[in-house]
Amino acid sequence: MAEKQIVDARGLSCPQPVLMTKKAVEKGGKSYEVIVDNGTAKENVTRFAQNAGFQVKVTEDGDDYHLTLSK
Repeated sequence: MAEKQIVDARGLSCPQPVLMTKKAVEKGGKSYEVIVDNGTAKENVTRFAQNAGFQVKVTEDGDDYHLTLSK
C-alpha cells in the first residue's frame, strides 16, 4: 500500500494550497495529508478534495489544520 503523501502548504495563501493539493493528487495515490494554517485554505482544499471524490477529515493542531484525504 502506498504511504500517505504530505502536502505542507502552511504560510501560503489561496490558491496555492489548492494547486499543491491538485498537483499531488494528479501524481496518483489514495491518501494525502494537507497541512494549512488558515481557515480559507482549509475550506478551499476541503471543497476541492470533496469534488475530486475524497473523504476529508479535519483535525486542528495549534494554529494548523491537518486535512486527511482518503478514497
